[in-house]
Amino acid sequence: MSTQTWNETRVRALHDDLVALYEPVDRVAEHGADPTAEPGEGVRQLVTTILSQNVADENTSRAAEALFDRYDDFAAVESADHEELKETIRVAGLADQKAARIQRALTAIREETGGAYSLAFLDAMPTDEAKDWLTEIKGVGPKTASVVLNFHFGKPTIAVDTHVERVSKRFGLVPESASNERAHEALDEQVPDELTYPLHVLLIRHGREHCSARGADCDNPVCDAYCDCEFCR
Repeated sequence: MSTQTWNETRVRALHDDLVALYEPVDRVAEHGADPTAEPGEGVRQLVTTILSQNVADENTSRAAEALFDRYDDFAAVESADHEELKETIRVAGLADQKAARIQRALTAIREETGGAYSLAFLDAMPTDEAKDWLTEIKGVGPKTASVVLNFHFGKPTIAVDTHVERVSKRFGLVPESASNERAHEALDEQVPDELTYPLHVLLIRHGREHCSARGADCDNPVCDAYCDCEFCR
């Protein structure tokens, strides 16, 4: 783990160096809810992100396609027989838990809105308050909440998956002993608002291409500048 001190200037430099190594990242939407999205799209983002927990992207896509093909709307998903829903999304893995999480989330949304399946109410909330609302739902952790809030609403919170957490710890952005929840807090404190989405994408790419869990290809300028993990020494 790097022992150098991090500040906003250094985080911005890291972003710029990752862009130079890879390519610029365009935001999926500006701050505030995407005006072109359907009202339920925030809910679709949440459901899809629950499906994505601890599974490859390909299987997430297959499970989401099966789910949205089988059920006409979110009301049908919420009221679906649990065993039927579990079988529908089985390819996503942990199907029993994920089916329960999805139905709990839909119930919470419907009850909060008085009958609508929309997360539009989150847009007016401060980021921390919106994240607290989402993570009160059993099975919705900080990463799932941050994906919904950042990707759909453009709120300034960075989603910390395994790649982001691993690279951040090797670079010293996050303490090595930090939990995933603490990693979210540490990065939200350090990363400038407008970099939360692009840095998330760039750290994932770096984790996949140069900084894997089983080893690292340290022959690149980003690792030279920011990392002194066991593979880079």
